[in-house]
Amino acid sequence: MTAETSQTLDRGLRVLKLLADTDHGLTVTELSQKLGVNRTVVYRLLATLEQHALVRRDLGGRARVGLGVLRLGRQVHPLVREAALPALRSLAEDIGATAHLTLVDGGEALAVAVVEPTWTDYHVAYRAGFRHPLERGAAGKAILAARRRPAADPGCILTHGELEAGACGAAAPLLGVTGLEGSVGVVMLADSVPERVGPRVMDAAREVAEALR
Repeated sequence: MTAETSQTLDRGLRVLKLLADTDHGLTVTELSQKLGVNRTVVYRLLATLEQHALVRRDLGGRARVGLGVLRLGRQVHPLVREAALPALRSLAEDIGATAHLTLVDGGEALAVAVVEPTWTDYHVAYRAGFRHPLERGAAGKAILAARRRPAADPGCILTHGELEAGACGAAAPLLGVTGLEGSVGVVMLADSVPERVGPRVMDAAREVAEALR
């Protein structure tokens, strides 16, 4: 810690990071051990974070990330969208299909940026704000594939007719972006995804990941 930083704020942020990294929450004792501070300090940190809805405690006393974090996270979407647009535009024009950036929002896949090609006679209408289950569609399945194999690149995921009849999709996950789960993909009207699309989608996903690091 330096003279310009706040020890209390630093500890509070560390609490949020620790809670974000667990699905089952943490007790006051566990947080105390991980932070290297006494339980009284942890109680005060949790009480403050609870007042801002950033932390909640269940009936068993385990602390978890609160809904207030989701509200903060939604404000990040415009920044993420801006960073991703150049790669999405290039992808849409190269492939001649609608390109999109999809992020996890709760238990769903949420399209936060969409770019349509300018030169095609027709393309799939896919709007920013569109939601669907992670288990359906290439965008969500690519994210789930990255979850299952966090140390490996799952490559490009292909689907057909899962979100719209007659449409197929290809998507690759964003890898190496701390605190963000997402994918980059394209959706097109076709019986199958052309062979060249997969590698191009993976390149675009890498470009977006680099822009967000």
